[in-house]
Amino acid sequence: MFNAALETVHKRLIDGAFTCVVRLDEREYVSRERGVTPLMPLLESGESWRGAVAADKTVGAGAAHLYVLLGVRALWADVVSQAALVVLQTNGIDVFFETCVPYILNRRKDGTCPMELAVTDATTSEEAYRRMVETLKRLQE
Repeated sequence: MFNAALETVHKRLIDGAFTCVVRLDEREYVSRERGVTPLMPLLESGESWRGAVAADKTVGAGAAHLYVLLGVRALWADVVSQAALVVLQTNGIDVFFETCVPYILNRRKDGTCPMELAVTDATTSEEAYRRMVETLKRLQE
């Protein structure tokens, strides 16, 4: 059910020109960074976001696994990949979206996003997280 809380974060995403908004009660986290980058420190902070609602411009499988680990209960995505949709729905996250695509493109728009590739056959969100950390390290080298 697209409720008032989800509508609020979706509006905040648009009005603030953010890439993601996560809200739990009166706490709110916003970012303008792209990819999984804004979600990693949120997860690593150790702060509980269980039960939060979120809105995101683009959700691939990597980001979907991070939202699972954060304990988000509902998510709006402008664009969601088919793999992300499966991860979110399998983990009981209510997901609403504007567009579903076969996969998320990399930044050069000439192939699949490296995070989407990294988590392709991950069997748990914890495993997907470890793979993303390794992939980010490799990409930064």
